[in-house]
Amino acid sequence: MNIDSLRRRFSGEIFTPDSPGYDAARRIWNGMIDRKPAAIAYCKTPEDAIAAVQFATEQDIYPAVRAGGHNVAGLAIVDDGLVIDVSQMKSIQVDAGARIARAQTGLLWGEFDTATQAHGLATTGGLISTTGVAGLTLGGGVGWLMGKCGLSCDNTLSYDLVTATGDAIRASDTENPDLFWALKGGAGNFGVATSITFRLYPITTVISGFVMYSLAEGRDVLKRYRDFTMSGLPDELIVYAAVIRLPDGTPTVAIIPAYCGSDLSAGESYIAKLNEFGSVIANTTQQMPYTAMQKMLDPFAPAGIRSYWKSNFVHTLPDAAIDVFVDFADRCPSPQTFSILEHSHGAAARVPLSDTAFPMRAEGYDLVILSLWQDPQRDADNIAWTREFYSAMRGWSAGSVYVNALSEDDKARVHEAYGSNYERLQKAKTKYDPTNRFRRNQNIAPAAQQPDQPAVNAALSA
Repeated sequence: MNIDSLRRRFSGEIFTPDSPGYDAARRIWNGMIDRKPAAIAYCKTPEDAIAAVQFATEQDIYPAVRAGGHNVAGLAIVDDGLVIDVSQMKSIQVDAGARIARAQTGLLWGEFDTATQAHGLATTGGLISTTGVAGLTLGGGVGWLMGKCGLSCDNTLSYDLVTATGDAIRASDTENPDLFWALKGGAGNFGVATSITFRLYPITTVISGFVMYSLAEGRDVLKRYRDFTMSGLPDELIVYAAVIRLPDGTPTVAIIPAYCGSDLSAGESYIAKLNEFGSVIANTTQQMPYTAMQKMLDPFAPAGIRSYWKSNFVHTLPDAAIDVFVDFADRCPSPQTFSILEHSHGAAARVPLSDTAFPMRAEGYDLVILSLWQDPQRDADNIAWTREFYSAMRGWSAGSVYVNALSEDDKARVHEAYGSNYERLQKAKTKYDPTNRFRRNQNIAPAAQQPDQPAVNAALSA
């Protein structure tokens, strides 16, 4: 790899193994990922991204692309190759009158939220403020506002992208609409996104927090949670359930509401019902700024922690599934692990399946087992527990998975992430990246490179 030929047309900094700060530059959120790129090219401008992609094509290499670097599979970093890093591209323009924001893709959600909240506006972001805007949105974008506003990708108006040929193009309803559709959930398969334009909503004060119960009451609490969430909640209210441990190690079931409606008294009435699920041991729910809610889970997922995930969408939570969930939570090997049930309804569930690449549009739950731990000596124990938990819950799977929750060993599940939308995504991939230059991702291979695949679960196309 002739890095000097890239340096001559690149305005940003390029780190190689002999550069001061190289080891820090190659680190990403998941502490299990320890890869050593040949070069990390920090783009300052979209023109730098163009130069880096053109260089990759000339050198016939397959770059990784990094924005927030929060993906659990470590897709943002690659051994011995090139990393195109857009994390320093953090410009954002907010048009408060039109309620839109054009954000460069190096922004983290916390940074995006600070800029939009200055105008009393927000859009659906992630659950952790240090997650990158680009990665979350390109994979779909599940978040606290999705009941009222839809997913992050439902609120995108355009994408600026550098394609595999090194061309800068825009995708919107009127420009390259096939690519626009594919970018609404198709992840990083189509190029280097340099900016995304979002629709915004007038949201400032919300109600959120934790209502905590002892895990000993977990079965009853989760049954009441299931009945409550499936009873027809208003779009403005999202409620998750998670098993987390208190600082003293006590395992708890935490019910986590997020109310974003304008009538806060109505939200308080709904949230008060959560106190009836069992014997409350702590309740931190209160009115708070939207930015506070967006940072509420940050302490549970610090940078550098070791992490391994498994995930499934489930349409319902029968008693037997709840029993399995509680049984595995009770024997979790790490006190930092965060197993969560994310209920989806409202605007996110009303979008027709074929309107975006992201296909999971029925009301239900996303089971995400986020195993988190510090000691490398405990890798095998935590990974084994996660796999066993996931396997035990598979009987209730809806046959689908959120692409942003796939781990490094989940490559065979990419079809599962897209279901009946996969073939249309493959056509877009074949058109915009026929040589599969962008393959360091949960990859959708071009048609000519596509191996035979098993049939996708029919539940996705129902």
